[in-house]
Amino acid sequence: MGTVSDTNVLAASSGLLEAALARSRYQRGTLTRAPRKSGDVWEYRFRENGAGRTIVVGTTSQFRSETAAWRAVELVRLNINKRSAPGAGPAMTFQVLADHYGQHEMPMDNHERKAFSTKDTNYGYLRKWILPRWGLLRIAEITPIAVEEWLRGLDVLAEGSKAKIRNLMSAIYRHAQRHGFMDSNPIQLVRQGSKRRKTPVVLDVAEIHALLSALRLRERTMVLLDAGSGIRRGELFGIKWGDVDFMEQQVLIRRSIVKQIAGKVKTEASEKPMPLDDYMTTDLLAWFALTPYKDPDHYVFATDSNRAGEKRGKQPCWPNKVMDYWIKPAARSVGITKPLGWHTFRHTFATLLKANGEDVKTVQELLRHASSRVTLDLYAQALTPAKRDAQSRVVKAFFPQGSA
Repeated sequence: MGTVSDTNVLAASSGLLEAALARSRYQRGTLTRAPRKSGDVWEYRFRENGAGRTIVVGTTSQFRSETAAWRAVELVRLNINKRSAPGAGPAMTFQVLADHYGQHEMPMDNHERKAFSTKDTNYGYLRKWILPRWGLLRIAEITPIAVEEWLRGLDVLAEGSKAKIRNLMSAIYRHAQRHGFMDSNPIQLVRQGSKRRKTPVVLDVAEIHALLSALRLRERTMVLLDAGSGIRRGELFGIKWGDVDFMEQQVLIRRSIVKQIAGKVKTEASEKPMPLDDYMTTDLLAWFALTPYKDPDHYVFATDSNRAGEKRGKQPCWPNKVMDYWIKPAARSVGITKPLGWHTFRHTFATLLKANGEDVKTVQELLRHASSRVTLDLYAQALTPAKRDAQSRVVKAFFPQGSA
């Protein structure tokens, strides 16, 4: 779980919290370091039902400072005081509430409720943006206008990212409501759109052809699968040979890889089979003949690093390394100067489908979107020649045939 690590900041947070708790009968308890034969531990003493109790928070190797141990105690205190001081919830800091949310809703050792990719993204937003700004404030002090103005000032972030930050904060406050820490959710009143400010980068047909011609077989197969299907990066690198059905010419999308962790795919719609064109099937067969990793449980694009050891075949390549070491240099060598990323190929596929006049439902099915609204709002940009042709068909209708 990402946290604000500076000791002075945490001390300030503790001071703010304790001042508020003193007004709310929310007991502090005491924390001491106690010797044990196996090593010192942190003991937390408190009162419950009129009697004194002591629990071991953890070892001094787990929590190397008293500040770190107190952070762990905060979650314990929430449960201890929930019944005895129900009005104390609003006095907790947003940092403590976020920790409680992470423990209950986003445990990193269990990916059943949320996919690893979702949790990894959420923790990134908390660590880099949300907690540095709001972590020290009491949850009752955070107002919709303040959050709205803060989001408006994050110029380095796309509108979609701001919307995700807003939604994550709202989810954390809903968690507080469910657990009786708050009666309302102020983030519900925060206005934040998700409309793109920049048009996504796409490649045209000639650029894709030039890039494919400049790549080695492995990277060419990756790019062809991505640009020819719109498959997401994590899904592409999560394909195993057992997922490929050469007879039916399709790939079963069963997992998504994020930071080498295999998790669930984004949505139920994402699990639909991905069709394979003849060219894609041919390249996959050629790569199958060349790669040493052919078992059904081997990844199609497995790492060949010497560090892989016994994991050879069972550990996928790192997408960013493939992009930086092989695909971007090949693109530059054929004169492509546009900024490239794996999502560029997904946008390119969607845009070319639209340019070919495919209906929205077909595009939605191929991109495996949960709804056609996402297809229309995010991916249906038309190439300039397609727009010009569409315009010309309208303008020509203004004039009788053969007149000027």
